[in-house]
Amino acid sequence: MILPVFPSDQDPGSNFGELLKRVGLSPFEQFADVSKLEIPHATTCVAVKCSDGVVMAGDRRATSGNLISHRSMEKVVQADEFSGVAIAGAAGPAMEMVKLFQLQIEHYEKVEGQPLSLEGKANQLSMFVRNNLPAAMQGLMVVPIFAGFDEVSQGGRLWDYDATGGRYEELDFVATGSGQLHAATVLRVGWRKNLTTAEAVHLVSQSLWEASDADSATGGPDILRGIYPVVATITKDGFQRVSDNDLEVVFDQITAGVKQR
Repeated sequence: MILPVFPSDQDPGSNFGELLKRVGLSPFEQFADVSKLEIPHATTCVAVKCSDGVVMAGDRRATSGNLISHRSMEKVVQADEFSGVAIAGAAGPAMEMVKLFQLQIEHYEKVEGQPLSLEGKANQLSMFVRNNLPAAMQGLMVVPIFAGFDEVSQGGRLWDYDATGGRYEELDFVATGSGQLHAATVLRVGWRKNLTTAEAVHLVSQSLWEASDADSATGGPDILRGIYPVVATITKDGFQRVSDNDLEVVFDQITAGVKQR
């Protein structure tokens, strides 16, 4: 395989997305009309800041129209040691975008010899979302959440995006997807400064429970199959996924509270 060589004015440098464009491998091209296809869509994801960093969560259901296409989709993905991405929207482009984003982070570190800052990662993800705009205009929209632990400020930070690639840093919490309204309402009522990590895990779980109760595209805990939402903490210790055993205890508490109501 021959490595590509670029003139100095066209060198993509450490930008992996631009490198793909230069060699004609960009996945973000015009799509045929997909308006009549039943595309699997990922639904509700949330993230909240807490005293130790950030907690992210996403339900496991993917829907194609009025059908459940997948019951165990993973929508919260580790981007690198101290950051993660939660995806909502068209499942295929979203998963492809996350893979390219992970490669972008690794590519930058290898070319520059140092890791990209957390805000720099948020900017790079914004570029991928913006490049997906032609597909979004044809129904393949991807609207992610990006969050991580900032080693400079020693705290959690989180961003949400619109379909044009606009990125917006949130100071407390964020929700996206079809159950956004219901999940965000629970977060707004329950969030406060200096939540502990355990309290934040309970809050995001509660928000997904309420979203699944009101939104048919959002999946709640599937006790029969042992499927629980993906919940991850991002702190100074890095990205860590909360185990299903721990989530089972959390959702048992939520269930008990609902029964008392």
